[in-house]
Amino acid sequence: MNEKRLWNGRRYYSLDAYFKQTFGEKLYKLSLDSGMGCPNRDGTISYGGCIFCSEGGSGDFAVPRMKRMDEQIEYAKTLVSRKYTGSRYIAYFQSYTNTYADVDELRKLFFPVIQRDDIAGLSIATRPDCLQEDKMALIAELASVKPVWVELGLQTIHQKTAELINRGYQLDVYDNAVFRLKQAGADVITHMIVGLPGETKEEMLATTAYIGQSGSDGIKIQLLHVLKNTKLYEMYELGEFKTLEEDEYVSLVADIIAILPPHIVIHRLTGDGDKSILVSPKWSGDKRRVLNKINHELKCRQLYQGCCALVKKISENSCLH
Repeated sequence: MNEKRLWNGRRYYSLDAYFKQTFGEKLYKLSLDSGMGCPNRDGTISYGGCIFCSEGGSGDFAVPRMKRMDEQIEYAKTLVSRKYTGSRYIAYFQSYTNTYADVDELRKLFFPVIQRDDIAGLSIATRPDCLQEDKMALIAELASVKPVWVELGLQTIHQKTAELINRGYQLDVYDNAVFRLKQAGADVITHMIVGLPGETKEEMLATTAYIGQSGSDGIKIQLLHVLKNTKLYEMYELGEFKTLEEDEYVSLVADIIAILPPHIVIHRLTGDGDKSILVSPKWSGDKRRVLNKINHELKCRQLYQGCCALVKKISENSCLH
């Protein structure tokens, strides 16, 4: 099977395999903070953001805000120096909504970074409802210089859950953003959360299948974390939902991998929330163990990415039972 050779012996198309195939080397991300806010927090759309968002705006591991972006980049390099000895990086604008500013401000932010010799590409986390035409034109300009990824926080395709988590936009907004980003020459990475309150296994797999057919180039699979001082934390304390057990999550991720098309890059299989504010699930703190268990699950069940991607009715697929 060609995909197995492509994936360097892994049962899924990892980010590491993508880097080596596309850039010819391993790269590392530098988490940066653009200093922008979010329309879902400042009252433009809503207040407080999504119910799972901490004050870090999903950028809890980004570098501290500094006045100059070149200072941030150099500081971020020191943070990853123990893990990475290469000379090129992906500049990852992680915190909050990184297209939530005037296009001229965005141009002044992104172009000096993408033009650096030590930056191989940009990854811009944003909302699909913050990609107006002038910003799409800017992304097209950036993509003509070096590779650009735009990360979209879809999380779920189900409207009832989207309302519960206070996402703030309809599914067709995501669809439109993906289409226009592809026209602009950017790669799209879609975020999905596993274990959202009230969602069934079938609903989570339906979100996976939708992402696989949406035009997205990559996916980030995130375990639902309960962090202190969030609306989700209040719901958890009231007993309104339970977080997933480790074995439940491992099994679900294996199912998700099985129905993802082989060309989609899996940028993340889990996540480890900031331990200083993490309430549940505590087992997620041992990320290496979770990843090992996912790989073991895939091997034991003889699953690999895309083995069930063409099945129409996921719940009837024997591969997933």
